[in-house]
Formats: sequence, structure tokens, C-alpha cells
Amino acid sequence: MIVGLIAACEVAFWVLLAAGLAFRYPLRMRRTGLALLLCEPLLEVVLFVVTAIDLKNGAEPDWRHGLAAVYIGFTVGLGHSTIKWADARVAHRYADGPPPERPPKYGTARAVHEWKVAGRWILASVVALALLQGAVWYVGGDGGTGPLRAWQSRMLWLIGINVMIAASYTLFPKRERS
Repeated sequence: MIVGLIAACEVAFWVLLAAGLAFRYPLRMRRTGLALLLCEPLLEVVLFVVTAIDLKNGAEPDWRHGLAAVYIGFTVGLGHSTIKWADARVAHRYADGPPPERPPKYGTARAVHEWKVAGRWILASVVALALLQGAVWYVGGDGGTGPLRAWQSRMLWLIGINVMIAASYTLFPKRERS
């Protein structure tokens, strides 16, 4: 049931995003579009509550509960930037907005960009870690928390990978060919 709900939340995220942007730009109903975009966080609240109820009702914590926490974390950390990315492209296409900004290619500007990207991924991972730790405490010492701890380990690896990528752009900046 949890995996199905995660899939439904992902589909609903993209449907709400498409509908919100469609109302906002081609249909020129900005308030309706904004209302649809503001419904996005409700999906994560529903997933959080259903997962907590599932654990409360005695479900053995497994990879599905961990995946729900990770999904919520990623939506918190990456959802806003995804919406901004799509909004810039739709505004350009349908509302004569400026062309979307491209990330810098070289030097310090590229390193700063990579640290911002890493920051979003780190935020996503930290939120997931906190939710996973909350689930471990919620289940208590009697429950099998191994799968939740495994997800925590993956999130720590993800943080490390993102720090290494961003650091590589800082230590070895790509230079423009002359």
C-alpha cells in the first residue's frame, strides 16, 4: 500500500504541477494556478500520515516505510527548485517571459552553482534522515528498525557524494578554453 501511495504522490505531483502551470500561463488564471501549486505539500502530509498510521497499526518497518521518508525528504529539498525550473520554461514559452537561465559553465560561478545544487540534495537527505530517525524512535527498540537504518546509511552516502562533487568544482574549477 505504501509503495502505491508513493507512486500516486509522484503522479499527483506532476499532474498538479502541469495543471498549476497550465492555469497560470496559457489559461491566464494565475490565482487558480497558484492554488494548485500550493496543494503540492498536501501530498507529502498525506503520505506522512498514512505511513505513521501503518507503523502505529503494527506494521513491521521495512524498505517501503524508509522509501516514504526519503520521498518526502526529496520533495522538501528538491520540489521547490523543480517547480521553479518548470515555471521558468512555461513562462518563457507561454507568457513571453525571459529565457530560462542556464547554469554557469566555468570557474567560481560554476562552483557556487554546484554548491547550491549540493545544498538542495543535502537538505533532502537531512530531512529524510530526520524522518527516518523519527520512525526509528516511533517504532521503538522492540521493532525491527534495520531497514530504516539502511536508508539512513544511504542518505549519508548521498550527502558525501554531493559534497565531493561540489568540492571537485571548487578545487578543480573548469576553465574556459581560449
